[in-house]
Amino acid sequence: MTVSYEACPALVLNADFRPLSYFPLSLWPWQDAIKAVFLERVQVVREYEHEVRSPSWTMKLPSVISLKKYTPMERSPAFTRFNVFLRDHFMCQYCCTHHPTNDLTFDHVVPRSKGGRTIWQNVVTACSHCNLMKGNRLPHEVGMHPKHRPTQPNSRQLQEVGRRFPPNYLHGGWRDYLYWDTELDPW
Repeated sequence: MTVSYEACPALVLNADFRPLSYFPLSLWPWQDAIKAVFLERVQVVREYEHEVRSPSWTMKLPSVISLKKYTPMERSPAFTRFNVFLRDHFMCQYCCTHHPTNDLTFDHVVPRSKGGRTIWQNVVTACSHCNLMKGNRLPHEVGMHPKHRPTQPNSRQLQEVGRRFPPNYLHGGWRDYLYWDTELDPW
């Protein structure tokens, strides 16, 4: 059976064996992983059964690699629509229901027309229905208050939320490296 090498990305861990990122999951294509191995920037933690070959050598494709030098996590995540959704757990802050990303929007708690700014502390995740209901009004005018007061998260907080939303593709051999420090359920 022939396997496409593109189906063999490497999970990238920091030097402390934590993923560089959960959302999006820190993955490198097989070419970048092999290059990093040859440049001795990473150590191979786990391998696929599949090999790459040249006339003079053979190497199993890395499945999990860790950086040899620790990369500090950013303290201030970028203010993006997706990061707002992630901070709010992909949940409308007005009706408290979860929605797929394509059904979400963001709402200015204090509307822009009333002096509200597009900043972490004034933007919350909203479903289209609630966003239309609230409209261009203040929360107390319509009786719609966000479940959580909007705040600026740090990268660690977004990482923790991201861990609860596994990506669509998750290789079985990666689970030990993604969730190694979570509390286990008792038998």
